[in-house]
Amino acid sequence: MLAASLRPGPSLAAFPGTAQRSPVPFLPFPARLHHRPVLLSATAEGTGAPAGQGDASAAPLDEVRLPQFAADWESARACKDQGRIFSLPVLRANSGGLIVRFNSLQGFVPNPLLSPAHWCKDPKRPIQDVTKDLVGTSISVKVAEVNEEEKKLVFSEKDASWSTYSSRIKIGDIYDGIVGSVFHYGAFVHLRFPDGLYHLTGLVHISEVSWDLVQDVKDFLNEGDAVKVIVVNIDMTKSRIALSIRQLEEDPLLETLDKVIPLEADQSPNRMMSPSEVELLPGLDGICNELLQEDGITDVQFGRQALEKRVVSQDLELWISNVQAKDNRFTLLARAGRQVQEVYLTTSLDQEGIKKAVQRVLGRVP
Repeated sequence: MLAASLRPGPSLAAFPGTAQRSPVPFLPFPARLHHRPVLLSATAEGTGAPAGQGDASAAPLDEVRLPQFAADWESARACKDQGRIFSLPVLRANSGGLIVRFNSLQGFVPNPLLSPAHWCKDPKRPIQDVTKDLVGTSISVKVAEVNEEEKKLVFSEKDASWSTYSSRIKIGDIYDGIVGSVFHYGAFVHLRFPDGLYHLTGLVHISEVSWDLVQDVKDFLNEGDAVKVIVVNIDMTKSRIALSIRQLEEDPLLETLDKVIPLEADQSPNRMMSPSEVELLPGLDGICNELLQEDGITDVQFGRQALEKRVVSQDLELWISNVQAKDNRFTLLARAGRQVQEVYLTTSLDQEGIKKAVQRVLGRVP
C-alpha cells in the first residue's frame, strides 16, 4: 500500500518495563526500541515474582520457556512468508501505535500501518485518541517485519485490508472518500466501501486534483475533506491505487466555445480574423506556421479572444474543443494564463491525427 495514509504520529515511545527480567541473553530489550516485541514471560506465572525467584530448586521460568519463544519467532517468520492474515489482541497503545500479543511475544502496529477505517469514523479526532479505543479489542493483521536478533516484530493491519479488499476494486470505479495526508505531490484518499467502512487508500496525484493549475495541493484539499474519486490505475504488485478527482469534473478540453467565450451581440461564432486584427498570444503565430507544414493541414485562421475566469496553464497550450467539425474545419483553443484564442484548422486529419500533429509541433517549437 501507499505509505502515510494516516496522519504520521510523533516518534514512538518505548515499551514501559513491567517487571525485572532474568539475565537470559536475548530477553533484555533497549527501551528506545519501542517497536521491539516484549516477551510475556518476564514474571513467574501465578506468583507475580520475577522469573527465577520462588522455588530455589526450580529453573528460571524464562529459561524453561526458551523453546516456546524460539517456536513463536519461527511461527512469525512462517506467517510472513505465507502472507497469513490472523487476529491479534490489542494490549495497549502509545503515541506511535498499538502493542499486540502474538503467542508469547509482543509486537507493534505503527499508526501508518493501521487500517484507515478507524480514523475515518471521526477524522477530527487525533489518531492517538483513536488507538486508545482499540485497546482490549482484536484486529486483523499480517506480519510486516520479523527480526529475532533485534527483537523486532511488526504487524500491518493495512496489508491485511489490502489482501482482503483489493480484489473488489477495478479501474473506473467511483468512490466516496475522505482525504488523509496531503503532500506537495498529491493527497491520499481513503475509500468508502459498501459496508460503510474505509478499507483502502489511494493517491490523487497533483496532476489529477483539478483541471485548474495546481501549484499547492493544500489550496484544493485538506485533511478530513469529503471527496468523490475515480480509480484510474491499480498496481497489485506494489499495492497502490491511483485516483483522480478532476476526471469526474467536466473536461475543459471538451468545453464548448460558448461556455468559454460568450458571444457579444454583434459577434458571430464563425467570424474569422486576420493576425493584424488580433494580438496573438506569444508564440502562437510560430506554432500555427509550423502546423501548416504538417501533412493534411491546409489552412489556419483565428477567431474570438477572451479572458477566462480560471487559469488552466501558465504556458501556451492548444486544446481541441467539442464543437462539431464542419467542412473539415476543426476548432482549437489556444490558452495561456487566463487568455484564450480561437484557432480554426482546416484539415483532412481526424481528431486523433490533429492531436499528434500538435504534439509534434509543440515538440519542435522552443
